[in-house]
Amino acid sequence: MTALGLSASLLLVLGVGAAFASDLRCPDPSRMVLIAAGPFWMGSDERERDLARSLSGEVVRAARWFDAELARREVTLPAYCLDRSLVSQSDYATFVRATGHTPPWITRAEYETQGFLVHDYDRTWTRFLWRDNRPPAGWEDHPAVLVSALDAEAYCRWRRLRLPSEAEWEKGARGTDARPFPWGERWDADRLNSAERGPGHTTPVTRYESGISPFGLFDPVGNVFQWTATAAGARGRRVVKGCAWDDEAGLCRPAFRHTRPATSRHILIGFRCARMPS
Repeated sequence: MTALGLSASLLLVLGVGAAFASDLRCPDPSRMVLIAAGPFWMGSDERERDLARSLSGEVVRAARWFDAELARREVTLPAYCLDRSLVSQSDYATFVRATGHTPPWITRAEYETQGFLVHDYDRTWTRFLWRDNRPPAGWEDHPAVLVSALDAEAYCRWRRLRLPSEAEWEKGARGTDARPFPWGERWDADRLNSAERGPGHTTPVTRYESGISPFGLFDPVGNVFQWTATAAGARGRRVVKGCAWDDEAGLCRPAFRHTRPATSRHILIGFRCARMPS
């Protein structure tokens, strides 16, 4: 063992490492939460997937989406910081004004080429389109959507941040135990914006206080899916986590995972940023 390694080991034995950990800070504590270093339970087991199936309709069960969830296992992460809430339309507008980045937008032709044609373009998608470089009136505190993973990364870099990995996102959303929902063991539709009791579109990013995660994150599930930095396969896809305002209960668990091309711009996908503490 090197002298440096021996010194580090002695510091940990003496408890100095814990003191160093307690000194870690996020750059803006009012905006970001510190996720402590240590292990957590990631993924799902068959019991949780059975619960998800029991809360889902026939179409979701037939698609076998829950089979893509990672097997439950203990994962250890260093300390990191996560945005307390989703990046809002107002937040993203500040970025667009400061950088000249393309505002959230998608044409009908782009929408049809992209696929995932769940909602009608004229009836639903146009409500989310920006006009004159401004987000939809009255929705400034809703999550920014119609941003690709690449757009999200550009925004996070502008703040000197990055997208979280899938593991970082999941720990922040569910805590350290193996609970299926951010708030505990039982489904509760009043704690999030989902298909069961939501308004049929996005909601303010700090609306559901009763649904915050053990670490204090708003919208750990519900409102919109969230981009991560984790690649999914070799075709430019990314893992998205959470669930959206039009989703059934079974999908609204931190263990659930889905993938989309990193270039996708969708009304059901938003994001939050991460970084290492200082």
